[in-house]
Amino acid sequence: MSDFTYVAINRDGKEIKGTIEAGDINSARTKLKSDGLTPVTVKAASIFTKDISFGGKKVKTRDLSVFCRQFSSILNAGVTVVEALNMLAEQTENPALKKALSETCSLVEQGETLAGAMAKYPNVFPVMLVTLVEAGEQSGTLEMSFQRMSIQFEKTAKLQGLVKKAMIYPIVLLCVAVIVVIIMSVAVIPQFVEMFEDMGSELPFITQMVMALSNFLIHKWYILILCVIILVISVKFAGKTEGGQAFFGNLAMKAPIFGGMNVKSYSAKFARTLSTLVTSGLALSSALEITAKAMSNIHFKRAVEKSKSEIEQGISLSVPIRGSGIFPSMVPNMLAIGEQTGNVEEMLDKVADYYEEETELATQSLTAMMEPVIIVVMGIIVGFLVIAMYMPMISMYGGMGDL
Repeated sequence: MSDFTYVAINRDGKEIKGTIEAGDINSARTKLKSDGLTPVTVKAASIFTKDISFGGKKVKTRDLSVFCRQFSSILNAGVTVVEALNMLAEQTENPALKKALSETCSLVEQGETLAGAMAKYPNVFPVMLVTLVEAGEQSGTLEMSFQRMSIQFEKTAKLQGLVKKAMIYPIVLLCVAVIVVIIMSVAVIPQFVEMFEDMGSELPFITQMVMALSNFLIHKWYILILCVIILVISVKFAGKTEGGQAFFGNLAMKAPIFGGMNVKSYSAKFARTLSTLVTSGLALSSALEITAKAMSNIHFKRAVEKSKSEIEQGISLSVPIRGSGIFPSMVPNMLAIGEQTGNVEEMLDKVADYYEEETELATQSLTAMMEPVIIVVMGIIVGFLVIAMYMPMISMYGGMGDL
């Protein structure tokens, strides 16, 4: 199969451009015609013309939020599903989403349900969205389903942004520290080396250590790069194994400073996702199954999957959630109250609101704390290197004074 770029006319007489996979140009033309398009030009895609999607074909959560909100508004205005898909496909800027919407529209025109058509693009439309769309089609509340999903995606995107914002400071600190050490080791320290060698006296251990580091970075830098590459590949490989996911998941929950914030973030996502699904009319068992798939931490995923198995045996949801030992006590307590009063969805919403706010406050506190820490750490690193270089000179001048 090869990629072909095309310019075609749709049934409304509008010119559209895109990329299509086919065995050859004739097959590409046939496929376009079967999708209701009239090909104008079709040619093999080059590296400069084909659609490029860095990091795979996944669409950002914020893009999905905008899509759902716009789709809901257009449907409420009385526009048909096909027309709405055409409109959004033309105006969206994300190549992967544009292509998926265009092809989804073609499938719907051929008689496929909207949920069925969207399900063919799992890398673009999450299972949760497809499930709610299917429920909306069956109940006649499709606009409401998209509205709920827009809120869900907005909350998720905000939560992801808060966590990333908190993580960026230590990453910046590490990068700046490494750059400073490299610059001083390669450009500054070598200027002192020849002078120290002429002195002939024994150098302090700290100076010898810094000089050894400088020599290593100048002459054997490729070893360092190779080690970094091996480390990155090893971490990615380990992250795909069950044992690696368990290790990194446990690290995310128990890491100093960040662990508590991550647990709050996971709890908020669990409560928000489950609430959205149950409010849309899904059975609790099905809602838990989808929620488990949405959890990025394997320990939370396992806890939700186990909860699904236990509620199918007649046990209240709050019992396995409490028994998992990883959720904050407020989550099972609020669930228990919701089960007693018959307002589980409302209690889940309150839990989600609470932990989203807690995550935001934790992020703000962490950000404020990390700013002076960065300055202090950088000062310590630079000070260490400066002291290591000037200690021999101070010793030499001290010896001259004794004479």
